[in-house]
Amino acid sequence: MTVELRTLRAGDHGADVTVLQTRLTATGVPVARTGFYDPTTEAAVRQFQRSAGLVVDGIAGPRTQRALAGRSDPRALSQADIASAADQLGVEVAALQAVIEVESPQGGFLADGRVVILFERHVFWQRLVAARMDPTALNAPTAILSQQRGGYLGGAAEYMRLAQATALAHEPAMEACSWGRFQIMGYHAHALGYAGASSMAAAFAMGEAEHLRAFVRFVQADAELHKALRGRKWVAFARRYNGPTYADNLYDAKLARAYARHTAVAA
Repeated sequence: MTVELRTLRAGDHGADVTVLQTRLTATGVPVARTGFYDPTTEAAVRQFQRSAGLVVDGIAGPRTQRALAGRSDPRALSQADIASAADQLGVEVAALQAVIEVESPQGGFLADGRVVILFERHVFWQRLVAARMDPTALNAPTAILSQQRGGYLGGAAEYMRLAQATALAHEPAMEACSWGRFQIMGYHAHALGYAGASSMAAAFAMGEAEHLRAFVRFVQADAELHKALRGRKWVAFARRYNGPTYADNLYDAKLARAYARHTAVAA
């Protein structure tokens, strides 16, 4: 059984933080073993991430912790990937890092190596209709097919829902999933240059750099979204990217705070 590591960040404390500090010191980034994720520890994490070619965000997520333990992931997003994407979009690196931090703090892959997904049963209904299929004729359980949102199990269990759906209608089911670090819906695949949702899923399995390339194309295709990101208009960006319920999860406030933090570190 694969155990997902707990993400550690500024303000955390306890034995996990002490282990993190011990491993940082062992890799040549000395930091006191206080058990508190203080500014010194955050700076040490950033230093290690920079030296390891990881995303430099000061957050010790599963990817950073595995790298500290000598288990690097070649599929991981790198700081160089982010810098290149920011240049293509004409946005600040700190702005793009804020989006990455808020939208995908756990990364684009599950602990078992599969791409992170979320199956949307109401979108499955819509995609079946778009494919000129009658959803009511499938006699599918409401857990995977409904006109209402919901039924989520989260994590690896989403693949069980997807498997049930693909057995009924493969491509519409793949289109009804959000995929990877940026939670891009499969029905956007053609617009983003993929042959279909299945092809996009296969490409995403190769690594997070592909997730980011798809996100860049997604933003470039939406003038209002692109403008909001360039101008760091977080309310407008969150409304456009997360939908009308963005405020329920405080996406705009989280983006603003993350951007401020990344900007302060870069200054």
